[in-house]
Amino acid sequence: MSLLSIFICLLLTLMAAILVLSTRQKMRRFRAILDLSPNGILILDRKRRISWHNNSASKLLQCPSHLLNGTPVSRWLPMMETLPVKLQRLETVALNNEMTKHQLNVTRLHDVDRRTPVLLIHPNEPASASHEAMERLKRSQYFAQIGTWDWDIGTDQLYWSEAIYGMFGYQPGEITPSYQLFCDSVHPDDREQVRASEMVCIETGATHDEEYRVVWPDGSVHWVRETGNVVKDEQGRPFKMMGVVRDITEDKRSTQALEQLAHHDPLTGLPNRLMLEQRLNEALFVARNQKTRVALVFIDLNNFKHINDKHGHAIGDELLIEVAGRLRKGLRSSDMVARLGGDEFVILMEGLAPELRLTEEAHNLCEKIFAELAPPLTLNGWQHRIGASLGVAVFPDHAVTMDKLIHAADLAMYAAKRSGNNQYRIGGDLTTHAHNLSQR
Repeated sequence: MSLLSIFICLLLTLMAAILVLSTRQKMRRFRAILDLSPNGILILDRKRRISWHNNSASKLLQCPSHLLNGTPVSRWLPMMETLPVKLQRLETVALNNEMTKHQLNVTRLHDVDRRTPVLLIHPNEPASASHEAMERLKRSQYFAQIGTWDWDIGTDQLYWSEAIYGMFGYQPGEITPSYQLFCDSVHPDDREQVRASEMVCIETGATHDEEYRVVWPDGSVHWVRETGNVVKDEQGRPFKMMGVVRDITEDKRSTQALEQLAHHDPLTGLPNRLMLEQRLNEALFVARNQKTRVALVFIDLNNFKHINDKHGHAIGDELLIEVAGRLRKGLRSSDMVARLGGDEFVILMEGLAPELRLTEEAHNLCEKIFAELAPPLTLNGWQHRIGASLGVAVFPDHAVTMDKLIHAADLAMYAAKRSGNNQYRIGGDLTTHAHNLSQR
């Protein structure tokens, strides 16, 4: 190698050494500046382990510096199993190396290189400011119906924030929370489900997320939604569960009210056409598998329009409500009565034996309906008599699909209506299967 080549290699090596030295000096100065910051800084790797921290982070976490690097951030900040939204400041629970809890405020900064999370731990506020912040947190939890809890796994020790007492029917401080008290408060039908979810969380680390009912001391039933995660010790063994619980009673009531409106007639409370078709579809599926029959009876009231026009809609509504009650009273608990609108009702009967004589069963059913509607109705001091026209269609005798069964019952009902008051017709051959009853 020539002297010129050797000189160039030495020059390049010297320049590289100077660049590395300069970079290291800049890095040392950068870290020295970060160590002067009163804010704690945690830099995480892809597995959310702490790859670097400054001195303030060690002080605020109340943990010796040499214990932090390489450990999961959730060991020290248990609620950080899922990292918060960037630039969102939140108050969270921290655990020091002796597993003692304390409160900290944490903000997730923008990731470095789009893949390295950075957490900023804010220094503790003065005692007065901290007290005010805690009071604000308590008030916000109370009004938002959200509370925090933690449970020492395998023991009866349970902590509730103030907001949770009210969710279980108690005043803050009225009782001492315990795991046994919690289990006793959960509705008996939901206890197994809640306990199973807790065990999955403890055994696998999956998030515990359950909606369940709570029975208050006064016997009233309320709904809560609970989420939580496990906290593990240095050996990776779960020793604690921590989470939040929210009162969702009003949410459940609103949902039930919407379902009621969507599936029930607002006047009579009977199932509407949508719910009838859902139930009929299910009934036909069962009947096909079990080789049973399903009967559909369409009912149209006679003389209703005359009463409604003469005495007004209020009397007409009362009459419809009375008819709905009478129809329900005369059937099995497994049968359904629905209102399609106006003065049209439908009865759905399922699980009928295939060996029964069809015409005899239809006759007995229609006689029962006529008998329920026969007594006069006294409304606003007036007595009213109401008749009906009935159309009966049976699966699989008259139709094998839902739409065709409905159509067959509808046609039979109109054939009965054309024949006079208190008549019924059976689907299929509407002439040979007609049964004419004397008018009532």
